[in-house]
Amino acid sequence: MSSTPTQQKLPPLVLGALGVVFGDIGTSPLYAIQAVFTGPHPLPAVEANILGVLSVLFWTIMLLVSFKYVAIILRADNHGEGGSLALLALVGELTAQHPKIKWTVTALGVFAAALFFGDSMITPAISVLSAVEGLDLVSHQFKIYILPLTVLILTGLFFIQKRGTGIVGMAFGPIMIVWFGCLAVFGIISITHHPQILYALNPVYAFNFLISDFRIAFLSLGAIVLAITGGEALYADMGHFGKFPIRLAWFSFVLPALVLNYFGQGALLLDNPQAVENPFYLLAPASILVPLVLLATAATVIASQAVISGAFSLANQSVHMGFLPRMEIRQTSDKAQGQIYVPLTNWTLYLAVVFLVLSFQSSTNLAAAYGIAVTGTMTITTILIAVVILMLWRWPLIFSIPLIIVLLLADMTYFAANAIKIIEGGWFPLGIAVISFTVLMTWKRGRALLFEDIARQSVSMQTILDGVDDMPRVSGTAVFLTPTSDGTPSALLHNLKHNHVLHERNILLTVVVEDKPYVTKGNRLLIKDMGKNFYWVRVFYGFMDAPDIPAALEICAARGLPFDMMTTSFFVSRALIVSSPHPSMTKWRERLFISLSKNAMNAADFFKIPANRVIEMGTLVEI
Repeated sequence: MSSTPTQQKLPPLVLGALGVVFGDIGTSPLYAIQAVFTGPHPLPAVEANILGVLSVLFWTIMLLVSFKYVAIILRADNHGEGGSLALLALVGELTAQHPKIKWTVTALGVFAAALFFGDSMITPAISVLSAVEGLDLVSHQFKIYILPLTVLILTGLFFIQKRGTGIVGMAFGPIMIVWFGCLAVFGIISITHHPQILYALNPVYAFNFLISDFRIAFLSLGAIVLAITGGEALYADMGHFGKFPIRLAWFSFVLPALVLNYFGQGALLLDNPQAVENPFYLLAPASILVPLVLLATAATVIASQAVISGAFSLANQSVHMGFLPRMEIRQTSDKAQGQIYVPLTNWTLYLAVVFLVLSFQSSTNLAAAYGIAVTGTMTITTILIAVVILMLWRWPLIFSIPLIIVLLLADMTYFAANAIKIIEGGWFPLGIAVISFTVLMTWKRGRALLFEDIARQSVSMQTILDGVDDMPRVSGTAVFLTPTSDGTPSALLHNLKHNHVLHERNILLTVVVEDKPYVTKGNRLLIKDMGKNFYWVRVFYGFMDAPDIPAALEICAARGLPFDMMTTSFFVSRALIVSSPHPSMTKWRERLFISLSKNAMNAADFFKIPANRVIEMGTLVEI
């Protein structure tokens, strides 16, 4: 029996998952325990607190990562893809017959995506900064170099994005294997000195910690949650590696290494409470501190790379799903379609990350800003997965309702614990999320109004077809890009009005983005012969596909509609949007939409249409 492709490629897929998927959660030991005992609401490093914190941390990882994400949410793939917008597209299909529910889940899904943009700014800052801070333990003389070195490393990371990360990515897996190996070894050595730390595996310690002084315990949850930051990446990166490799890597390697290291840090604190200064680095022998700082820096760069790539992917999906205007998206690999570079996203992230490093100046201070975006995303994901459980999987209510309640209760408790950190720094990711959400929803709403106005102004194609018999024709093919499949494209109307001529063959072309990540080549086109040498061509893409109109038109030849690019002209309408006397949006949102529209990438460039074959025709649209 021949093995499946997944079985054949399992080792490299697991290695790749180790290098990309688990970078964020894998570097959390650098700062999570430290933040609990030295953060804005520090706990005394006494035995009861250490055992209680570790017990809560362990069972949080088991419930919200192992059970929720790995066991349940990885099942909710959208044709193999995961992430906030992929889940939103899946839930959107399920709720299509319920407009109010669909609007609500759409808003929630978009806000989860907006929260990720805030998260993707904090992750590189806190990760790299926490790694470089190990230099202070090597020698206090290095302390003045921590911030400049952090900024330098992050600058280099963002500058190499335009070259693609394929070559660097090949080294990610082996580095992370060494990293997780070190986490496990240091943890085991420490645990052997104080094995009583393993009592924390008993959930009774977590329960007692939470009820002994709920106020203090509640405040500590805002730092404990840092141990699961990056858990959402398991779902977001599912399309790159598949469910089984991610599950295998998690349960066989990553989870044991993380638990051993956290418990090792706890054992160290039992022996030396003063180690709260930096329990991660103080686990290691002083003789290997410098190599460990270098390894930690490499691991945090990898974690940062993963979240930056995720932001590129999210921006790409947002453009194709109509939540962001067209922008430059460069393919950095001719082999891997997922490897892209989005300049605007890259430099926006860079400026925000440098601002965070210079403003907060330490990983402990940044920890106050970290968490609210992650817990918000996790809470929304639970709500969306609840829709999938009830409407798609149709699990028995006697099982699904208690399950949803437990997961929501855990997520919302952690979100509430992080909400009190808004003044201490949580305002930043929340503010970024609100701005991003406003932009995403304004563009979506503005486009809908734009298309409604275009449809109102349009003339029935049948009217045009009835009146073109005596119209003079010139040789060649005219392709009219139109956003809707109803009515006559405004560029065609302008051509008739001003040039009083038609091409020998006329194509009305509409690009349709499906609620799935990819569309196969066989399902790319739908051609309709309208008569009199007019054709309506619909080109279908998934929200992860890279649109390429000339490549799509090459497929038409096999369908009896050949194209010669040298005799084909593309007519593109450029809408001049002005304010209506009775606008359908508030004035400030209308101005925002008009501004975004003016800065949108040219349609011809976005769809890879040769510039020398494009004719732009303006049209006035009121919204």
